[in-house]
Amino acid sequence: MNTTVIDGNLLKLLITNGTIALRNDHQRINELNVFPVPDGDTGSNMQSTMMSGVKAIGGMNDESIDKVAKALSRGLLMGARGNSGVILSQLFSGFAKIFKDLETATTEQFIEGLTRGVKQAYGAVINPVEGTILTVAREAAEVATKYVKKDSDLLDVLNVYSTESWESLERTPDLLPVLKEAGVIDSGAAGFIDIMDGMILALRGEILEDSKFNTVASVQHEIHPLNGETDFGYCTEFIIQLDNGDKFNKDKFVKRISRFGDSLVVVNDEEICKVHIHTKTPGDVLNFGQQYGNFATLKIENMSLQHSETLLHSHEEGEDCGHEHAVYHSDSRKYGIITVVNGLGLKGMFKEMGVNCIIEGGQTMNPSTEDFINAVESLEVDHIIIIPNNGNVMLSAQTAAKYIENRSITVLPAKTIAQGYASLTMFDANQELAANVNEMTDLINNVKSGEVTYAVRDTEYKGIKIAKDEFIGIANGEIVVSEVSRKETVKHLFDSLLDENSEIITVMYGQTVDETELGEVMLYLEEHYSEVEVETIEGNQDIYSYIIAVE
Repeated sequence: MNTTVIDGNLLKLLITNGTIALRNDHQRINELNVFPVPDGDTGSNMQSTMMSGVKAIGGMNDESIDKVAKALSRGLLMGARGNSGVILSQLFSGFAKIFKDLETATTEQFIEGLTRGVKQAYGAVINPVEGTILTVAREAAEVATKYVKKDSDLLDVLNVYSTESWESLERTPDLLPVLKEAGVIDSGAAGFIDIMDGMILALRGEILEDSKFNTVASVQHEIHPLNGETDFGYCTEFIIQLDNGDKFNKDKFVKRISRFGDSLVVVNDEEICKVHIHTKTPGDVLNFGQQYGNFATLKIENMSLQHSETLLHSHEEGEDCGHEHAVYHSDSRKYGIITVVNGLGLKGMFKEMGVNCIIEGGQTMNPSTEDFINAVESLEVDHIIIIPNNGNVMLSAQTAAKYIENRSITVLPAKTIAQGYASLTMFDANQELAANVNEMTDLINNVKSGEVTYAVRDTEYKGIKIAKDEFIGIANGEIVVSEVSRKETVKHLFDSLLDENSEIITVMYGQTVDETELGEVMLYLEEHYSEVEVETIEGNQDIYSYIIAVE
């Protein structure tokens, strides 16, 4: 039976069957990751994105193709996760625009929609790379466009589309050398072909079943607004008698201690350093300060109690809490910072550094565009800064920023936890937005990032032979070492990241690192890089046993 007219019901069936095809195959798509790391999530992101679209059109019956396509487009946009999910949403967003005001569409218009989707997806990616889902969607649409006629059967044309897409997929390693070296095809393109082939099966009358389809809801990421807390913290003041006053670097000291709070004032000469800071963790501040010498004076006052007393006893205007304040104060209504992170320790660290809203996520659990939109809407501030902390989260954050009008939203180019962490050391709530963004971006561009995880398969990457279950060290997005021993891996990673210009190294260790191992790793740094200041953070993150930032 020929299909030359596509209505809303048929489009709904095609999309649903294509989504089930992807769901049934998404784990294979995950395993096509170029890096042999345990957090390949392309398939998961794409199927979650498609499920959001299916959910949006699930209750629609006997509607026009225009209405179904619009609902699908919005559902995909809001549910888009990861770069592959965002690109997928853009492919179908452009596709939907062809059906504006139409009750039904022809096969020719259907293929025109696929072509329009390719153009929109290319436009959504700042630096589109060939050998990816973009290439396969474009080449398949080009061939189908040459074949289709006004009265063509949709099944016939999609068979042509499918044949070319598979051939294009096989060519992706020739266009993207990293795929060829890893011995894989492009995962996003493979996932897209699953969807299109699922549509073809529906046209043939083969309706796929998925027992989980109606019972598993899309993943909802926890969003933790932090700006409404009632804990005002502690006003902490001290004077340190410096051990090495002639070598004291005030700029470096300010950058490091500012992570613990705000309203910071630092004054020093060659012998002493006076500090004033408002913090919720005065113990951490004192431990940090003691690294530079002995305390000459020390005072800590609980501002929460002072705030309560203020509510109970009105005081004369101009009266303060009785201690010296900075001449400037941060305006909590001016800035709101949103970041993506998991791991109890890492979340606590980002919170202490001034983040207002944490979206729990990252590797294997990328937040959706809607997660970012909800986070933005939870903050009533003048300017919002989003720190993605993950390259695969970047497009979702940028898409959300474009979607929300009349808000000042900046997405920083932080693609790793290390970059996001470093950028916050430069944030100053008293500066103008442009100055903050410039300084934070400069540090992102200059900080070195390192991670240690384990391999999930045998492979070779740029001449490095990697065996399954070995530990691998990643420096600035490149695998630089693979070892049986995790300790040896992190030591080699230090050697790749540190040089004579390195001043500060921050080591964030995960759930599986015990005190003995950490001690040996720290001893290596002390013996080989004694001039570098070392800071350790119990991040409690999984998958990546070590996350390293070098400034």
